[in-house]
Amino acid sequence: MPLLLGPFVRCRLSATLLALWLVLSGFTCTGGSEHAATATLPAAFSDLLPHFLVEPEDEYIVKNKPVTLTCRSTPATQIYFKCNGEWVHQDDHLIERTVDPATALPVMQVTIEITRQQVEKIFGLDEYWCQCVAWSTTGTQKSQKAYIRIAYLRKNFEEEPQGKEVALDQEVLLRCHPPEGVPQAEVEWQRNEDVIDPASDPNFVITPDHNLVIKKARLADTGNYTCVAKNIVARRKSTSAAILVYVDGGWSEWSKWSACGADCSMWRSRECTQPSPGTGGKDCQGLDLQSLNCTSEQCPQTVSGAEDVALYVGMVAVALCLTLLLIVVVLVYRRKKEGLDADVADSSILTTGFQPMGIKPSKPGVWVPRSRRAPPHSKNSHLLTIQPDLTTTTTSYQGTLRSRHDATGKFSMTNGPLLDPLPNGSHTLHNGKLNSDAAAEFVSRLSTQSYFKTLPRDVANTSYGTFNFLGGRLTIPNTGISLLIPPEAIPRGKIYEIYLTVQRKEDLRLPLAGCQTLLSPIVSCGPPGVVLSRPVILSMDHCFDACLDNWAVRLKKQNYEGAWEDVLLMGEELVSDPYYCQLEAETCRLFSEQLGTFALVGESLHMGAAKRLRLVLFSDAYCSTLEYNIRVYCMDDTQDVFKEVMQMERQLGGRLIDEPHVLLFKDSYHNLRLSIHDMPQAHWRSKLLAGYQEIPFYHIWNGSQRYLHCTFTLERLSLSTCELTCQLCVWQVEGEGQSFSLDFNIAKDTRALDSEFLLMDSNATALAGPSAFQIPYLIRQKICSSLDAPCPNGADWRMLAQRLKLERHMSFLASKASPTSVILDLWEAQHFHSGNINQLATVMADIGKQEAMIFLVSDGEC
Repeated sequence: MPLLLGPFVRCRLSATLLALWLVLSGFTCTGGSEHAATATLPAAFSDLLPHFLVEPEDEYIVKNKPVTLTCRSTPATQIYFKCNGEWVHQDDHLIERTVDPATALPVMQVTIEITRQQVEKIFGLDEYWCQCVAWSTTGTQKSQKAYIRIAYLRKNFEEEPQGKEVALDQEVLLRCHPPEGVPQAEVEWQRNEDVIDPASDPNFVITPDHNLVIKKARLADTGNYTCVAKNIVARRKSTSAAILVYVDGGWSEWSKWSACGADCSMWRSRECTQPSPGTGGKDCQGLDLQSLNCTSEQCPQTVSGAEDVALYVGMVAVALCLTLLLIVVVLVYRRKKEGLDADVADSSILTTGFQPMGIKPSKPGVWVPRSRRAPPHSKNSHLLTIQPDLTTTTTSYQGTLRSRHDATGKFSMTNGPLLDPLPNGSHTLHNGKLNSDAAAEFVSRLSTQSYFKTLPRDVANTSYGTFNFLGGRLTIPNTGISLLIPPEAIPRGKIYEIYLTVQRKEDLRLPLAGCQTLLSPIVSCGPPGVVLSRPVILSMDHCFDACLDNWAVRLKKQNYEGAWEDVLLMGEELVSDPYYCQLEAETCRLFSEQLGTFALVGESLHMGAAKRLRLVLFSDAYCSTLEYNIRVYCMDDTQDVFKEVMQMERQLGGRLIDEPHVLLFKDSYHNLRLSIHDMPQAHWRSKLLAGYQEIPFYHIWNGSQRYLHCTFTLERLSLSTCELTCQLCVWQVEGEGQSFSLDFNIAKDTRALDSEFLLMDSNATALAGPSAFQIPYLIRQKICSSLDAPCPNGADWRMLAQRLKLERHMSFLASKASPTSVILDLWEAQHFHSGNINQLATVMADIGKQEAMIFLVSDGEC
């Protein structure tokens, strides 16, 4: 009697026992199931092992659709699936029996379905797999494992392409790291929505890590590039990256020399047409016009006879006048020299007007940057001050700063261009004020020099002055940018005409690679190549969290060819380098022995790195229609950008409607979102179709797009509605956010655009000599001589550095001939706006250097 066998998964018989049992019993399976997975083999095939005709393959579950696994074997008496080590229930199998017509062997096929719920039950423990097991009277065989995974494709790209401006024929690299997905996403690139095929255009290359390379940029390659990721689940598009291919101009051949003119000169020219600059490319470098004196044979004869006599008489008269003038100058010079020291002018110059330079206090409620707020006054305000001599000149040194040596030795440079003297033959600073006509003439004259072709003709953002060994300072108002020229930085006997300017994006391109970001304004000071005896200090704002554990910050400098070079890795300065940085919460102080064009560029070391954004809201100052616009600017938190936006909004007729807020924007690849809420629905509605607006991460992180903003267009339901109350939220996805509570009358412009929120810098843009410093020159000399020499009790420059929290810079200070002088230079750069000489007086008192000691101490007493 045949033995009845229930579902095999309940029997748990071993393969060997089952085979033996089948041979002895001549097994036929009953049990009431139409899907019985066993059969009896003919005697001729009883010694064959089963082999698989079809094995299960890896599958992906898309959304909630189950997948089917199939297994086919011959010859087989039974066949079952095993998933993750457990037998699948017999009732879940679908069995089909056929016969192979070629071999007459029985063929068994089994299929099962796997659902998403089954896979999710073990999610996170192991990968879900299934395997087919087939039996014959001889033994068993196992199929390959088939892995079942839940398919997905995340929304956010891990790295998106970044727009850039590139020169013609330059190689371009656009990076793309697609969103995480299973199966891994395939990537294609589009230009202006058309798919890029490297096979048809070999100028394009798609690298194995999905980046797009344009071997040589062509004008036709200008466009919007999009990275597209897709798998069996979805298709995602990155933010489009705008590529602009520009053409730098080239010079045509020189024309032939012209005929010799009446002025006994001839000229030739060339034009910037081969090629002409295009799409923002630079103009040609160099001269476009040359002149040459003719030889005496070529020069036309224009006078003869009696006319020659008149010419000679005139020349003699001019010579006599010049001789008399020279005699007068020599007499005046000798008389002045009798009352002047060989190195320093009248001592009254060194002691006049050295009271602390105060600034009008800001109005109550005025927003002032943290680093610009003056510290409280000290009780030692009487120290380090000298009462002014009221019989001498006042706060600024007026008059010429010319050397008493030959004027031709005015500049000493290595390879920089020389500057011509001002048209009137003198260099004067009247009370340190910058005359707009003189400034325009100065910038225009610099622009004619070959190296200064790129100098912006922007008088509002350029300052200049003439300086000698007494030093001075240049300031660009309301930008946080200044240049301190310490005493003795310019060699004695030399006079330099120095400029300071903040560059605009359209004036100068700073190439950024990968995830680099601009952290400061681009600042130029010059002329390059002037010889300095000691470092000057360039101060400029930055917009990062000032934690060097989060950043790799590099100082970049533009060389003479226009290329940018890394000259300093912040935090790893060497005392032998010509550059050194003092990093503060919002400002960078650069000690530099060379003038030039500088910028700070950062690269985040991990996602904890953050940039500071300044969020500023503007609206229309006057509204006569139902529509009303609110503009939200998301800019780098530096004063120069804020100043630009304020100037632009003034031209647009906008008004500031709330105090600026600061937002920390992290390197998390998440975009910035802006939304508006809680408007009174009975009076206002938003015309924005979506729930929020979004600014892509890389548009902000790059830092080269200075005026990023979103506009919210609101509509009032009646012209009589003037009150607007709402909440405006700005936040980074999965990051920090800020909220603005707005409540104002749109018909009344009650806020003054400049006076309340833009701290107006009323100081002179250029100050030369003693008026540029808080510490009088003679007192400074006494402090240096008192503290430079080491003292056994430690009351020397080292204690001064510790009191001023400069311990990190001890090695740098010790490498200088006068460490105290460098400390005082830094103090001057930090405290010029605050006018707080009391702090230094307090520190000196703590060290033990009282006011009388400053004047009486000698080397022997130390």
